[in-house]
Amino acid sequence: MSMIFFACVVRVRDGLPLSASTDFHFNQDFLECRKRLKVLSSILAQYPSRGTAKGRDLSIHFLSSGDIACMAICSSNYSTIMAFCFLEELQWEFAASYDTASISLASRPYAFLEFDNVIQKVKRHFNCARGSQKAANWEKIEEELKFQPPVQLKLEDTELMNGMTNGGHAGVHVEVVPTYRMEPVTPLGILSLVLNIMCGALNLIRGVHLAEYSFQEDHEGIGNVIAFFLPFLACVFQCYLYLFYSSTRKVKTFLLFFTVCLCNIYLYGLRNLWQIAFHIGVASLSSYQILMRQLMEKQPDCGV
Repeated sequence: MSMIFFACVVRVRDGLPLSASTDFHFNQDFLECRKRLKVLSSILAQYPSRGTAKGRDLSIHFLSSGDIACMAICSSNYSTIMAFCFLEELQWEFAASYDTASISLASRPYAFLEFDNVIQKVKRHFNCARGSQKAANWEKIEEELKFQPPVQLKLEDTELMNGMTNGGHAGVHVEVVPTYRMEPVTPLGILSLVLNIMCGALNLIRGVHLAEYSFQEDHEGIGNVIAFFLPFLACVFQCYLYLFYSSTRKVKTFLLFFTVCLCNIYLYGLRNLWQIAFHIGVASLSSYQILMRQLMEKQPDCGV
């Protein structure tokens, strides 16, 4: 299948990964390609601004400009022009989001982890584009590649293989996939979890009892059953979002909070105002705790 599998942004001078897409593939060929990409990222300063490392099934494309380089792993049959269109758009988005000073001062891998949302959006756009559709900058990139073709490498090149055998060059970090560690759980966070579990249990119990009655006698009460089960699921996912990192956390948090509010308002009559206020209050506390709990800053491992 012709597509982009992975993309990342690295600092050219030392190969420090600044951001990367968080979707994972466990194919052995892909994992090997990731290792070669890691080694290649540490020696990008030795190559021209554009390059392609070809493999049998997968290829690595890279585009350097100034302090940063964008890299992508694509299927070997993916259009080279489209790959560099993708990398150029990614590079433009990153340059528009972060200044040179913050890039130079970055001291830990994946310091701009939140840029993953942009990578996913751009990657999805290029993967969903039909073969007949061309990127907006297609003609420009096509002309540039004709005038100055990208340097051609092979994934099996001795230099890349030596880099893997020797553990990489100076400045290479062993992280191939970002490791997400959240800040410690706070007492207020534990309280929000307990209250959330309690609200979820109440919604589930009421929903099950109402479902038994609705299926036997009142078929019009199905809407109320759904209105109990949806907040139950929202409570479960709120607990998950608090405990574990997830991309687009803000969007998911607000969506879950909106679901709890809407369903409880719908249940007015089966619940009094105090009960509705309690459930919405717990959802508010949980949402606040989710948004306040951030990723821990990760210190550089210095290639160890």
